[in-house]
Amino acid sequence: MTQRRGNNRGGRPPTPPTQSPRPERRASVAISEQLAEPVVTPLTNPDAAAIELPASLTVHKLAEDLHETPINVIKNLMRLGVMAAMNDVIAYDAASKVAAALGIAVKQQETQATSIAREGEQEEDKGHLIARPPIVTILGHVDHGKTTLLDAIRQTNVAAREVGGITQHIGAYQIEYKGNKITFLDTPGHAAFTAMRARGAQVTDVAVLVVAADDGVQPQTIEALDHARAAKVPIVVAVNKMDKPDADQEKILRQMAELGLVAESWGGDTVTVPVSAKQRTGIDDLLDSILLVAEIQELKANPDRKARGVVIEAQLDKSKGPIAHVLIQNGTLRVGDSVVVGNTWGKMKAMINDQGRRVRAAEPAMPVEILGLDKLPEAGDILVAVEDEKTAKAMIAHHQTQVASTHVLGLEDIASKVRSGEIKELPVVIKCDVQGSVEAIRNALAGISNTEAQLRIIHASAGTITESDVLLASASNGVIVGFTTRVEPGAQHLAEQQGVGIRLYNIIYTLVEELEKTLKGMVEPKVLETIEGRAVVKALFSMGKRAQAAGCAVTDGRLRRGASIRVLRDAKPIFQGTINSLRHFKEEAREITAGMECGVGMEGFNDYQVGDQLVAFSIVRS
Repeated sequence: MTQRRGNNRGGRPPTPPTQSPRPERRASVAISEQLAEPVVTPLTNPDAAAIELPASLTVHKLAEDLHETPINVIKNLMRLGVMAAMNDVIAYDAASKVAAALGIAVKQQETQATSIAREGEQEEDKGHLIARPPIVTILGHVDHGKTTLLDAIRQTNVAAREVGGITQHIGAYQIEYKGNKITFLDTPGHAAFTAMRARGAQVTDVAVLVVAADDGVQPQTIEALDHARAAKVPIVVAVNKMDKPDADQEKILRQMAELGLVAESWGGDTVTVPVSAKQRTGIDDLLDSILLVAEIQELKANPDRKARGVVIEAQLDKSKGPIAHVLIQNGTLRVGDSVVVGNTWGKMKAMINDQGRRVRAAEPAMPVEILGLDKLPEAGDILVAVEDEKTAKAMIAHHQTQVASTHVLGLEDIASKVRSGEIKELPVVIKCDVQGSVEAIRNALAGISNTEAQLRIIHASAGTITESDVLLASASNGVIVGFTTRVEPGAQHLAEQQGVGIRLYNIIYTLVEELEKTLKGMVEPKVLETIEGRAVVKALFSMGKRAQAAGCAVTDGRLRRGASIRVLRDAKPIFQGTINSLRHFKEEAREITAGMECGVGMEGFNDYQVGDQLVAFSIVRS
């Protein structure tokens, strides 16, 4: 029988005799002082069966399951770069590493919900496969004619015009052309296109890249191209506005060739079609090309299995309740079916197609509006038809567990996976302050791939790190590398939610060296910066003897006395120091949270200006 350490279930571990009791808030100091000590050998029977652990659990529960003291578990977590208190939830991945360090065999629990979820993800079809319509997304630079082109394509759908036109708010619609159906996603752009992939929904079969013949390739054109390439879908180039007097198709073909898309007329394999959405010319050629590309892919689905699809958009109707616009990808969805959609479920009360008609069933590649969900889902959520309510609730519980165990994948994690052979490719999004730096870093990274893993730059551009960059990295299982740039607050939050690692550098050689070490599986943990809060200076106050304080509004997170802080002016850092004074009105405060106003004083800095940005941060070891 394994001897158990610690107290009874739920109890606090006994204080070691050599230490005096410490308040819980000082536990991290005590732990830090003990890090140099060797790990205590666990009293575990090496011949015992592996301990089963759930997908996520608290540190206290892990200590209990491993028959270890919480302090010993926390020490080993810190060695792994994970800062967690007793009641914090950690993922199985971190828990298994702690167990391995303690010499304890563990395995992940196989729950009913896990089994159900896996079955829902299986693509093995027991029935017959039939050809399905292609799903097409139109991408491109703003004002290059995407909306006009979609309108022109809609006009080819004669049957839809006869029944009064297509309901456009559904987010997706089908047309029939020469006896073939084609489904178009009517999304606002590549950000929405990538958001679906970031949430696990690989929706598109063909991407149509629209380029205006009179304007040429623009920054958003390149960004849209990178998103389509990251999705690994065939690209058809539509050279639009060919009716313009200054239209120059050869110029467009030359620019596209420079980006790696060589037109078939130039001996390449990229289908390029000249069109005029305004004059409605070339539309038939574009649709023919889409069908040809789709035919080569041999798109098939099984209509006899339970439905699986993706939410295009969702809205709350006062009379109908939650409404989701869904694109069925496989199987057939029927009225009366029970479904799980992301973190909600429901029984199909009604379905409406893209022409506003009620339907009893929706087959593969068909867009429908569904009614009957318990709560409003999010765009990109996966829909899975299940047997009954009990199954649905089990899957929702599994989904929530997965969300709770989100883990940010940094360079150290990737290096570890490279060493173990799990990763053979490192997708990277690069953002720099200026375009010249983008080219310099591209060139510097050109030759660092090796036999262990390959570096793939999925997008590189100038500017701050945005939510779109995070979505692209998330959808590609990659990381973001920033050079002398900053992270937008919304992007920082999204990166934490999506589990996307962001690394910022000021020296190009350090950037290249770390990525090269990552590909060799050699990266060591390093000190990283975590943003705690942001504020903006609204007013200035004199503190006497030429000292000055800043009257601020906290816009995000929190400011706390003693925290490290950086002053940004015009998005550029001008000072870095420590908050030595923090007041709420006339009262000294230890902490000020978002939505509140405060007075901030820093040692060694008085040159505040209204509009300055203050960024509070802490240093952590990863």
